[in-house]
Amino acid sequence: MNLALWIVAGVLAVAYVVGGVGKLIVPKEKIAAGGPTGRWVEDFSPRAVKAIGVFEVLAALGLVLPAALNIAPVLVPLAALGLVIVMTGACFTRIRRREFKIMVMLDLPYLAAAAFVAWGRLGLEPFTG
Repeated sequence: MNLALWIVAGVLAVAYVVGGVGKLIVPKEKIAAGGPTGRWVEDFSPRAVKAIGVFEVLAALGLVLPAALNIAPVLVPLAALGLVIVMTGACFTRIRRREFKIMVMLDLPYLAAAAFVAWGRLGLEPFTG
Protein backbone atom coordinates (compact mmCIF):
# COMPACT_ATOMS: atom_id res chain seq x y z
CA MET A 1 0.00 0.00 0.00
CA ASN A 2 2.90 2.33 0.74
CA LEU A 3 4.11 2.01 -2.86
CA ALA A 4 0.64 2.71 -4.24
CA LEU A 5 0.36 5.81 -2.08
CA TRP A 6 3.76 7.04 -3.27
CA ILE A 7 2.82 6.46 -6.91
CA VAL A 8 -0.53 8.23 -6.63
CA ALA A 9 1.03 11.11 -4.69
CA GLY A 10 3.80 11.42 -7.28
CA VAL A 11 1.40 11.42 -10.22
CA LEU A 12 -0.81 13.97 -8.48
CA ALA A 13 2.21 16.13 -7.69
CA VAL A 14 3.29 16.22 -11.33
CA ALA A 15 -0.25 16.96 -12.53
CA TYR A 16 -0.78 19.76 -10.01
CA VAL A 17 2.61 21.37 -10.57
CA VAL A 18 1.94 21.47 -14.31
CA GLY A 19 -1.63 22.71 -13.85
CA GLY A 20 -0.73 25.21 -11.15
CA VAL A 21 2.21 26.66 -13.05
CA GLY A 22 -0.04 26.92 -16.09
CA LYS A 23 -2.53 28.96 -14.08
CA LEU A 24 0.31 31.18 -12.91
CA ILE A 25 1.86 31.94 -16.30
CA VAL A 26 -1.03 31.68 -18.77
CA PRO A 27 -3.43 34.64 -18.82
CA LYS A 28 -7.00 33.94 -17.77
CA GLU A 29 -8.30 34.76 -21.24
CA LYS A 30 -6.06 32.14 -22.87
CA ILE A 31 -7.15 29.50 -20.38
CA ALA A 32 -10.80 30.28 -21.16
CA ALA A 33 -10.12 30.18 -24.91
CA GLY A 34 -8.50 26.75 -24.57
CA GLY A 35 -11.79 24.89 -24.79
CA PRO A 36 -14.63 23.71 -22.59
CA THR A 37 -12.37 22.45 -19.83
CA GLY A 38 -10.95 25.93 -19.25
CA ARG A 39 -14.08 28.02 -19.30
CA TRP A 40 -14.42 27.78 -15.53
CA VAL A 41 -12.03 30.73 -15.25
CA GLU A 42 -14.83 32.99 -16.50
CA ASP A 43 -16.31 32.75 -12.99
CA PHE A 44 -13.13 34.00 -11.31
CA SER A 45 -10.94 37.09 -11.33
CA PRO A 46 -7.39 36.82 -12.72
CA ARG A 47 -6.04 37.08 -9.16
CA ALA A 48 -8.26 34.23 -7.98
CA VAL A 49 -7.04 32.02 -10.85
CA LYS A 50 -3.44 32.82 -9.88
CA ALA A 51 -4.23 32.05 -6.23
CA ILE A 52 -5.67 28.67 -7.21
CA GLY A 53 -2.46 28.02 -9.15
CA VAL A 54 -0.35 28.88 -6.09
CA PHE A 55 -2.42 26.55 -3.90
CA GLU A 56 -2.06 23.74 -6.43
CA VAL A 57 1.72 24.12 -6.68
CA LEU A 58 2.14 24.29 -2.90
CA ALA A 59 -0.07 21.24 -2.38
CA ALA A 60 1.82 19.34 -5.08
CA LEU A 61 5.12 20.06 -3.36
CA GLY A 62 3.55 19.09 -0.03
CA LEU A 63 2.53 15.70 -1.41
CA VAL A 64 6.10 14.50 -1.86
CA LEU A 65 8.78 16.80 -0.45
CA PRO A 66 8.08 16.47 3.30
CA ALA A 67 8.20 12.68 3.16
CA ALA A 68 11.05 12.49 0.66
CA LEU A 69 13.17 14.85 2.75
CA ASN A 70 11.88 13.41 6.05
CA ILE A 71 11.00 16.91 7.25
CA ALA A 72 7.53 17.06 8.81
CA PRO A 73 6.00 14.18 6.82
CA VAL A 74 2.70 14.89 8.59
CA LEU A 75 2.28 17.60 5.94
CA VAL A 76 1.67 14.97 3.21
CA PRO A 77 -1.89 14.07 4.27
CA LEU A 78 -2.58 17.73 5.00
CA ALA A 79 -1.52 18.65 1.46
CA ALA A 80 -3.75 15.89 0.13
CA LEU A 81 -6.65 17.23 2.19
CA GLY A 82 -5.95 20.67 0.76
CA LEU A 83 -6.28 19.21 -2.73
CA VAL A 84 -9.53 17.52 -1.71
CA ILE A 85 -10.82 20.97 -0.76
CA VAL A 86 -9.62 22.51 -4.04
CA MET A 87 -11.20 19.74 -6.09
CA THR A 88 -14.44 19.92 -4.11
CA GLY A 89 -14.56 23.58 -5.06
CA ALA A 90 -13.87 22.62 -8.67
CA CYS A 91 -16.78 20.17 -8.60
CA PHE A 92 -19.12 22.80 -7.17
CA THR A 93 -18.02 25.21 -9.90
CA ARG A 94 -18.73 22.57 -12.56
CA ILE A 95 -22.14 21.84 -11.02
CA ARG A 96 -22.99 25.54 -10.96
CA ARG A 97 -21.92 25.81 -14.62
CA ARG A 98 -23.78 22.58 -15.50
CA GLU A 99 -20.57 20.98 -16.78
CA PHE A 100 -21.32 17.54 -15.40
CA LYS A 101 -19.48 15.55 -18.08
CA ILE A 102 -16.25 17.49 -17.54
CA MET A 103 -16.63 17.15 -13.78
CA VAL A 104 -17.02 13.39 -13.97
CA MET A 105 -14.18 12.94 -16.48
CA LEU A 106 -11.63 15.32 -14.95
CA ASP A 107 -12.40 16.63 -11.50
CA LEU A 108 -13.77 13.57 -9.70
CA PRO A 109 -10.77 11.32 -10.51
CA TYR A 110 -8.39 13.94 -9.08
CA LEU A 111 -10.65 14.35 -6.05
CA ALA A 112 -10.71 10.59 -5.51
CA ALA A 113 -6.94 10.27 -5.89
CA ALA A 114 -6.26 13.09 -3.41
CA ALA A 115 -8.77 11.57 -0.98
CA PHE A 116 -7.02 8.20 -1.35
CA VAL A 117 -3.65 9.73 -0.44
CA ALA A 118 -5.14 11.62 2.51
CA TRP A 119 -6.96 8.51 3.76
CA GLY A 120 -3.92 6.31 3.25
CA ARG A 121 -1.44 8.63 4.93
CA LEU A 122 -3.72 9.51 7.81
CA GLY A 123 -4.66 5.97 8.73
CA LEU A 124 -3.48 3.07 6.59
CA GLU A 125 0.20 3.84 6.01
CA PRO A 126 1.17 6.92 8.00
CA PHE A 127 4.76 8.04 7.97
CA THR A 128 6.25 7.05 11.29
CA GLY A 129 9.62 7.88 12.34
